[in-house]
Amino acid sequence: MTQLNIDQARIDRARASAKRIARQVFDEMSTFTTTTVERATLRLMGVDGVDENEIPLPNRVVSHLQSQNLLQYGAATVLAGAMQSQGWTAQQVAQAVAQGTLTLTQPTDIQAAQAAAKAQAQAMCAHIAAQRATRDAQIKTSGEAPTPWLYVIVATGNIYEDVVQARAAAEQGADIIAVIRSTGQSLLDYVPYGATTEGFGGTYATQENFKLMRAALDEVGKKVGRYIRLTNYCSGLCMPEIAAMGAMERLDMMLNDSMYGIIFRDINMKRTFIDQFFSRMVNAYAGIIINTGEDNYLTTADAYDAAHTVLASQLINEQFAELSGLKPEQMGLGHAFEIHPEMENGFLWELAHAQLVRQVFPEACLKYMPPTKHMTGNIFKGHVQDALFNIVSTVTNQNIHLLGMMTEAIHTPFIQDRFLAIQNAKYVFGTMKDLHGEIEFKTGGKIEQRAQAVLAETEAMLAQIEQMGLSSAIGKGMFAEISRTPTGGKGLDGVIAKADSYYNPFPALMLPAQGVHHA
Repeated sequence: MTQLNIDQARIDRARASAKRIARQVFDEMSTFTTTTVERATLRLMGVDGVDENEIPLPNRVVSHLQSQNLLQYGAATVLAGAMQSQGWTAQQVAQAVAQGTLTLTQPTDIQAAQAAAKAQAQAMCAHIAAQRATRDAQIKTSGEAPTPWLYVIVATGNIYEDVVQARAAAEQGADIIAVIRSTGQSLLDYVPYGATTEGFGGTYATQENFKLMRAALDEVGKKVGRYIRLTNYCSGLCMPEIAAMGAMERLDMMLNDSMYGIIFRDINMKRTFIDQFFSRMVNAYAGIIINTGEDNYLTTADAYDAAHTVLASQLINEQFAELSGLKPEQMGLGHAFEIHPEMENGFLWELAHAQLVRQVFPEACLKYMPPTKHMTGNIFKGHVQDALFNIVSTVTNQNIHLLGMMTEAIHTPFIQDRFLAIQNAKYVFGTMKDLHGEIEFKTGGKIEQRAQAVLAETEAMLAQIEQMGLSSAIGKGMFAEISRTPTGGKGLDGVIAKADSYYNPFPALMLPAQGVHHA
């Protein structure tokens, strides 16, 4: 398809603004750590499991470090020092702390403890690198579907039932299985443990659940002859920990936005900005594709009027992702088909928005979301809306295509609803396979004018945010028409100022190019 005629210089200016916005936030936040970053670090160093009250050991150790006023130095050094002095594993140290038989202290030889922490971290990095190599080898052997990849949700609350539904979806043609998290898990300041069978509107994200689903998808992938990708959510108060668990268990995608938690879950701004950097760094190293949440803006704001806020946020998300070491092909920047179906020429505007995003991020692994806000109990009209969404997706070369369900807004989809959604998308993708290469946009036409107008608004918005700072922009409700403040929201008490001698081995190992600057 010929490209829309849009001003590249304007894109460059908007991107440059976004880069400065992200950098300013990053520099402000780099002097802090959080309780969940330190818990993720403990997990990556080999701490797992729960105490007799089902409290995760990483939480027990971090609480203990806080009570001893040691967390500001970094959990890694203190843990490694205890491992050295006791001759124990990380797990044995954590168990002793939980049982009250060991009190952690500053190591007598800090340098030796840091070297030991680094060695322990290197072993986990080797494991994660091996998981990444396994993924590459399986894709090479089994092959993968052409894009747009069909992305399907399972959400029964019971991981064993999810496995049954996921297998069925893969056999029907799904390429990506996303296990929706239990309602409100993003607000838990700990990660549940073990296989779970009772979730609400979804299934708890736990390491054991990741392992069970990964094994099932590997098995069905061999059967259907293509690699099936697994997605979960590392948003919320435990973002870094869930990223670490996903890296260990070879997840392929993670919902991981830089601002979603602030805006939609009222999680503290500082906490989110620190956590998103560490979690994205882990995802980058593990070869995981992140999915961002800009599509959600259009469920609270009007999809036509607020189109530029989606693009502005995508540009900011891209820059945060780059600081964490993510490559463009790992950036599943989100957007959505959400214009009111009664709006005249709505389809043209949807096409304009999708093509604009495609051109602004030519190398990104874009994630396109289906109509949800204006879906009703009329399943026949809903099926038509989804078909129109499928057309835009294939014509504009999207990468990740979240399937629309005709029963959206009625109930959690049945297996047969999912089957019909997959059939609809496969029909459209097949019958219009090369359409994008056969048609051109009219120069100066409505679609081109719309794209240019959205881009101009985006550039102006980013220039404005650059002037006031991102936290002030969020405070003014510039995204999704929801306002948050820097000191409000959940989790601020988990933000810790780093001591001058703070040490964490993972940034230097996972971001060697940026090295010590991130340590």
